[in-house]
Amino acid sequence: MSQISFSDAEYAGKRKKTRREVFLEEMELVVPWKALLGLIEPHYPVAGRGRRPYPLKSMLRVHLMQNWFALSDPAMEEALYEIASLRTFAHLSLAEAIPDETTILNFRHLLEANDLADDILKAVNAHLARKGLLLKRGSIVDATIIAAPSSTKNAEGERDPEMHQTKKGNQWHFGMKAHIAVDADSGLVHTVTTTAANESDVEQIADLLHGKEQDVWADSGYRGAQSRVPREDLQWHIAGRPSDMAKLPEGRLKERLKKQEHSKASVRAKVEHPFRVIKRQFGLAKVRFRGLAKNTAHVVTLFALSNLWMARKKLMAMAGVVRPQSA
Repeated sequence: MSQISFSDAEYAGKRKKTRREVFLEEMELVVPWKALLGLIEPHYPVAGRGRRPYPLKSMLRVHLMQNWFALSDPAMEEALYEIASLRTFAHLSLAEAIPDETTILNFRHLLEANDLADDILKAVNAHLARKGLLLKRGSIVDATIIAAPSSTKNAEGERDPEMHQTKKGNQWHFGMKAHIAVDADSGLVHTVTTTAANESDVEQIADLLHGKEQDVWADSGYRGAQSRVPREDLQWHIAGRPSDMAKLPEGRLKERLKKQEHSKASVRAKVEHPFRVIKRQFGLAKVRFRGLAKNTAHVVTLFALSNLWMARKKLMAMAGVVRPQSA
């Protein structure tokens, strides 16, 4: 950034830090920038006879902000013009060209075409493992439904054929499922798979385990998982059905089983935290795209970012950095 605009200079002189600025300062400190840039750089276009590409570090930062703040391509472009803190984080200035929505779109397509979302999650987890935050002694598995538009008022006149409906309780849902396995100690996501919403949770169990865990926790939807994972060294902690518990006669046996179920549930609770982060913190109320592949790349990226957000306090403490405070 060779020069600073009047707007950016005025912003630099203000004193109060907003929550967005504090968040970006924290992410600046905890994101493994060097590792992520090294993943993308071999696929990123180099300067030639055509228009000079934007710096890779700026486009990566724009892409991450787009995920953190749930912004579409046009909304991301407008935010870069309107919000100085986003420009500062992306190392951009109004005195120079700002990436337009097509450039932002093309960068996301580049990541999708080269299947880099999974590599981003692996790079983030490798960074966390080096810091001692991923221990891999146990896994907790679960799934969540992510809604998709059920309307047929579109150019094709049909719903997304890769999404399906399923019944949960007494309510029907249309969309996809995100299946995750988290580290039982830290609650950080180590594996993500996706399916249509009507896919059974237990069908994904073999793909979710990394192979080094000694214990697995799951809810009652994973009954029968033992037969799908040919490992005799695993200790399974699968919740019983509440209806089965209700049928037991009152007495010591029932009380003992209730305590066992409570103990399992206290561990399984950790798997809900990443779902809360991507849905509430990062605003994933519905799928952003059409088709399972694009939405999978988006969801996997969000879970990688959720790991950094959940581990940010420990990562900053390890670096000897005091958390930024908003006024």
